[in-house]
Amino acid sequence: MISLDDVDRKLLHLLQQDAGRSNQALAEAAGISPATALRRVRRLVEDGVIERQVALLSPKVLPESLTAIVEITLDRQGAEHQAAFEARVRAEGAVQQCYRVASGPDFVLVLWVPGMTAYQALVQRLFTQDANVRNVRSFFSLERTKFEPRMDLSASSPPAP
Repeated sequence: MISLDDVDRKLLHLLQQDAGRSNQALAEAAGISPATALRRVRRLVEDGVIERQVALLSPKVLPESLTAIVEITLDRQGAEHQAAFEARVRAEGAVQQCYRVASGPDFVLVLWVPGMTAYQALVQRLFTQDANVRNVRSFFSLERTKFEPRMDLSASSPPAP
């Protein structure tokens, strides 16, 4: 487990709000020197705490696009069958997120496709042609009321002595 102190948590909080800010602005907001900010952020990247920094695009870029939340149940549950399904899903650009879950379906996927025609083609490629997919249940997003891809690190603080 990676140990995070208060400065690390502050830096991570600030970066989750805006990873595009300069090191100088980050250091100022965190109340530390720019050299300290740079060194700590590099360590957080090297330790794998920060996986990557990306630009989050608005769905308004393609107003006809669809977000689908899809439950997948496999017919055969062996590790090799799950790994094969996960490999196909990882290779598919329209799959934004994939979770192996318990107590219900085997997987939950979050998909983004430019429209219904693209969704149907994706279903054909990933689910219909795979003899091991027993059940597919799709839910289409009508409106995104919250999208906050960040972690609240304040809950992970160790208790005060």
